[in-house]
Amino acid sequence: MEPRLDYFGNPLAGKVLRHINTASKIVSDSTLPATVQELVKIRASQINGCGFCTDMHTKDAAHAGESAQRLHLVAAWREAKVFTEAERAALEVAEQATRIADAAGGVTDEAWADAAKHFDEEQLVALISLLAVINAYNRINVINQQPAGDYQPGQFG
Repeated sequence: MEPRLDYFGNPLAGKVLRHINTASKIVSDSTLPATVQELVKIRASQINGCGFCTDMHTKDAAHAGESAQRLHLVAAWREAKVFTEAERAALEVAEQATRIADAAGGVTDEAWADAAKHFDEEQLVALISLLAVINAYNRINVINQQPAGDYQPGQFG
């Protein structure tokens, strides 16, 4: 598989990506736990069929010490006993937010209330922002057919 174009080498794309990357860095530096951030990025990327981002975030999470068992179970998190209640709440919001066109009202009040039990307002803002950012990255890579498999942990800084 070859990408449709050299998106990462294009000057206009570089300008767009600088803004998305800045937003991503702000979220990364927030108080939302890094483990939750990676799990959410992985799950959204799986749902969107973004091999490039799934490859990147599973490798980054493993490099940061995440267990292979948990990484293998992200796609089936509801049936897995290895995730905390906070992680489960974040994964539910991630799924509903990523499938926003399929979920008649977007994220349900129940899913939001559950997340609010585990995360403060700043962390909830970070979660919403993270979902917006990862979904944007997913769409860029899926539309461009960006191939997966070659990512090295920390490759983009």
